Amino acid sequence: MALATRTDRRPSFAHTVWDSSVGKKTVMAVSGLIMLLYLVVHMIGNLKIFFGTGEFNHYAHWLRTVGEPFMHYEWTLWLIRIVLVVAVVAHAVSAYQLSRRDIRARPSKYVHRKPRASYATRTMRWGGIILGLFIVWHLLDLTTGTVHSGGFQEGHPYQNVVDTFSTWYGNVVYIVAMLALGLHVRHGFWSAAQTLGVGSRSRDRALKAVANVLALLLTAGFIAVPVGVMTGVVS
Repeated sequence: MALATRTDRRPSFAHTVWDSSVGKKTVMAVSGLIMLLYLVVHMIGNLKIFFGTGEFNHYAHWLRTVGEPFMHYEWTLWLIRIVLVVAVVAHAVSAYQLSRRDIRARPSKYVHRKPRASYATRTMRWGGIILGLFIVWHLLDLTTGTVHSGGFQEGHPYQNVVDTFSTWYGNVVYIVAMLALGLHVRHGFWSAAQTLGVGSRSRDRALKAVANVLALLLTAGFIAVPVGVMTGVVS
């Protein structure tokens, strides 16, 4: 008599964690903080445009030579890009799956109206979609030059930025996206702190204050560039 073979396998620890809502929220929190760190550094770098063409172009070139001679030309930059792509995909997938799980758990509307949530909370999903579309447009505009106006110039980032913000639609797309970013960061930072166990009743006020300051600084810092071009400060 032949013995039956067992084909069922216990799911791996990683699969178990990912399949849980807590695991997905943790992935969202960690990936969101990675992107937030990048945004702070990116904003500071963008502000170098106010110090002139040479300073900004030199900074853009330096990004491609970070780590030399140990790292080959652009290797560090590509490593950062890969980490960011993984973070963005992980953040988007976990957000989508959590949203679908939430809808399945509550298929019908509540009879009683829920307490009014903050504007940032109610627009997190749409904000995420806007930012996702903006990332694609931003890369096609200033990285590949595919949709760039005025003729994309490889190796001349200062002029490319000025070209983009010399058009009304370039300014509208960028400013709307940065406003969405501010709202996303404001709610996302506090939410990530709760997920990672940092939040508490005694710390909530401080965490919300940090979230508000980060959102305000990032929004103002990024919007300062198109405003600088529009007002002629950067030209």
